Amino acid sequence: MLRRIASRCARGLGAGGGARPAVGLCHPGRSSSSRSSDARRNQPPSSEFVARPVGVCSMMRLPVQASPEGLDAAFVGVPLDIGTSNRPGARFGPRRIREESVMLRTANPSTGALPFQSLMVADLGDVNVNLYNLLDSCRLIREAYQKIVAAGCIPLTLGGDHTITYPILQALAKKHGPVGLLHVDAHMDTADKALGEKLYHGTPFRRCVDEGLLDCKRVVQIGIRGSAMTLDPYRYSRSQGFRVVPAEDCWMKSLVPLMGEVRQQMGGRPIYISFDIDGLDPAYAPGTGTPETAGLTPSQALEIIRGCQGLNVVGCDLVEVSPPYDPFGNTALLAANLLFEMLCALPKVMVV
Repeated sequence: MLRRIASRCARGLGAGGGARPAVGLCHPGRSSSSRSSDARRNQPPSSEFVARPVGVCSMMRLPVQASPEGLDAAFVGVPLDIGTSNRPGARFGPRRIREESVMLRTANPSTGALPFQSLMVADLGDVNVNLYNLLDSCRLIREAYQKIVAAGCIPLTLGGDHTITYPILQALAKKHGPVGLLHVDAHMDTADKALGEKLYHGTPFRRCVDEGLLDCKRVVQIGIRGSAMTLDPYRYSRSQGFRVVPAEDCWMKSLVPLMGEVRQQMGGRPIYISFDIDGLDPAYAPGTGTPETAGLTPSQALEIIRGCQGLNVVGCDLVEVSPPYDPFGNTALLAANLLFEMLCALPKVMVV
C-alpha cells in the first residue's frame, strides 16, 4: 500500500497540483529553532522529529511537486533502461535511490555547504517514459526538461540508463548553447551505433557531438577503463578535443589536483555533470549493468564532485544504478550521497 501511495504521489511532471509534503499526517513541522529564512524553503525533515520510515518515498523526503515553477533546483527521476546493452534494471534506479536517500541530512560539514538554506528544492517525480520506444522516450524526456530549464530550475537527475543524458543535453543546450561536460564513467559512450541502431546507452555523447550540444574543448571524461575492440579506444574522444583521464591515471592518488585543472579548463561558462555509477569500482557499486573492474573509489568520486564547487553547473545526472544486482542497496545509497554532493556544488549554494 505504501509503495502504491508513493508512486501516485511521485508520478511526475504534468501530474497536476502543487507541492505535497512527503511526511506523514502527524508531521510536527520544523523545530522552533529554525530560522525564518529557512521556513520559506523546503527542508528535508529531521529524524529527530519524523521517523525515517515515515512518509512518501521522495528524494530526501522533500515535498513532491508537479511543476518546476518557483524552484531553484529539483530532483527528477527518469526510469528508463531500454537503451542498455548488458544487464537491465536501471528503470528501478530512481525508486531505490529515493528509498536510500532517507539517510541524508540537510548540511554538508565536509564542504560547509548549506543547500537548503540557499535554494528552493523539491522532487518533481518521474518523467513518464515510453518503455516500448526509445526514440519516443527521448522526445518525452527532452520536452519535460525543456519545461524545467525554462522555469530557471536546475535538474538533478536520477537515472535510468545513460541514454537519457542525450535528450537532457538537448534541452539544456537549447537554453545555454553548447555546454561543457564533466563525465565520470568506465566507458566513453561515444560509439556510433550497435546492431544497426544509433541510439542506446553507448552513443549519447556521439549524438551530442553530432548535434553541436557540447563545447568539446570543455569536455573531460574520467575513470575510463576496461577491455576494448582496438588498442586506441580514446581516438574519437581525443579527436573531438575531449580530455580523457583513464582510471589507471587515477589509481592510488587524490584527484584534487586533477579537479584544479578541470576547473581552469571549464572556466565560468555552463557545464553539465554526468556521473555513471559504473565509474566506481564494482566492489563499491555492484548494482549496475556494465561493471568494469579496477575503477574509482567513493572518496575519489567525492573529490570530483566537490571539485566542481564554484563552477557554473546547469544540470547533473547520476545514471546506471540497477538495483536488482545489489539487493542490499549500497549502490543506491552511494548514488543518493553523490546526488546530494551535486546539489551542494550548485551555484548560489551558501558555503560557510
